[in-house]
Amino acid sequence: FPGGYMEAINFVDTTIRDGHQSLWAENMTTGMMLPIAKNLDDAGFEGIELISGSHLKKCVRDLKEDPWERVRLVSKLITKTPLRLIAGRVNTFEYNPPSMYRLFVERMFANGIKEARISDEWNDYEGWKFRVGECHRAGMKSILNLIYSVSPKHSDEYFALRTRQAASLHPYRLCLKDPGGLLTPERMDTLVPIILQNANAIPVELHTHCTTGLGPLCCIKGMELGIRSFNTALPPLADDTSNPSLFNVARNARALGYKTDIDEEILQPVSRHFTAIAKREGFTIGAPVEYDYSQYQHQVPGGMLSNLRFQLRKVGMEHRFPEALEETIKVREEFGFPIMVTPLSQFVGSQAAINVIVGERYKEVTDQVIKFALGHAGAEGARDMARNVKDKILDRARAKEWAKWTPDEPSPDEMRRRLGAEGTSDEELLLRWIIGKEDIDFMRANKRPLDYLNSEQPLVNLLQELSKRTKNRQIHVQTPNFSLTLEKRAGENG
Repeated sequence: FPGGYMEAINFVDTTIRDGHQSLWAENMTTGMMLPIAKNLDDAGFEGIELISGSHLKKCVRDLKEDPWERVRLVSKLITKTPLRLIAGRVNTFEYNPPSMYRLFVERMFANGIKEARISDEWNDYEGWKFRVGECHRAGMKSILNLIYSVSPKHSDEYFALRTRQAASLHPYRLCLKDPGGLLTPERMDTLVPIILQNANAIPVELHTHCTTGLGPLCCIKGMELGIRSFNTALPPLADDTSNPSLFNVARNARALGYKTDIDEEILQPVSRHFTAIAKREGFTIGAPVEYDYSQYQHQVPGGMLSNLRFQLRKVGMEHRFPEALEETIKVREEFGFPIMVTPLSQFVGSQAAINVIVGERYKEVTDQVIKFALGHAGAEGARDMARNVKDKILDRARAKEWAKWTPDEPSPDEMRRRLGAEGTSDEELLLRWIIGKEDIDFMRANKRPLDYLNSEQPLVNLLQELSKRTKNRQIHVQTPNFSLTLEKRAGENG
């Protein structure tokens, strides 16, 4: 570096959002986050990802938590570092009325979220324009994703044009987003210069996954090509199908002669905390993976691979999983090479599974696939779909019903009326729209306690493990200053 000047490499943390979405099926509770929130805040990250639309459903239905409470509690502890929202689709597989999206980002900002990383699943200018406009109106900074994909239509010219379109919306940053872990160092060599040349001097972040094992190498290549900000996670929620490990990328940056403005010492307890939780709960501990070339052929995201296998297992056809992956490749081509991100990847993968299970291609289709063929999931999808496949999908009574549907733009008050939610708060209205009253009522009646007893409380862990032993009728624990006896009542069997 001329004159001894060392450039800094910066980081955005994804541990408590993409990390557990990728590896723990979104099962990290608020109680697991709160003890280490201060450490994350003090480490020197440029931003910390916290939540996305899909987490709202998971929080309420499975974790029995109020997601708005999560945002409020974490934002009280993380005060120096901007918290980030993933602001693509909110209600993932359904129509998103503009008023509901507007309300969603307004309430997220009001509760402490300062930045929004925004996607459109087609990298579509109109989709970007609406979302960026709403996030800016709410007061958030926007980070606009350029989603990477591999297909005949995702060429250098495609990315040059989309980068110019994205830059014209004046986001705070652009982000080269690689959800499938499909980037290679060689593709970085050709793609990153094109994005930087067309970004109109807007800084560019890299967000890649380690699904093919190449994530850390792509980060090194990104540094060499001029990217200065990287999205990383902390072990055990790094690697595998998650993002690269902060410790690995930072170490490589220093080896290349860069400085890293991050306090790694303060982050070690965070890794210890989550490793103890993973062992206790039986959650995945992320590890580097072997290179898998087939990922480039089917491009199915990691979380969806397990879902595809599950669909086949339910009907006793798990042995046909390789066939379903082959079918996914064909369906994606026939659907006009959609980017394999939510919800498009689910449309492709589900239809491939149905084709294999039924034994005849497109004999049965889902409502989502009919809507895809009609252009409800994006005009590009309907335009680029293979004509013979489109005709087969739309030649059925259900398709004729959906053809009559047109999206409307209800106000929040109209949505309240439709959902029977008169008199509720905006936050409650959003939950009703995304999840439904029954699940919300059940969550409120069975709310999870906020405290999560972690590895710093070994006695609690010991007692919990000992209580699982069915042979012992009595457990006695004694220390110089403490004595405790647990006794099994007669008639209890464990």
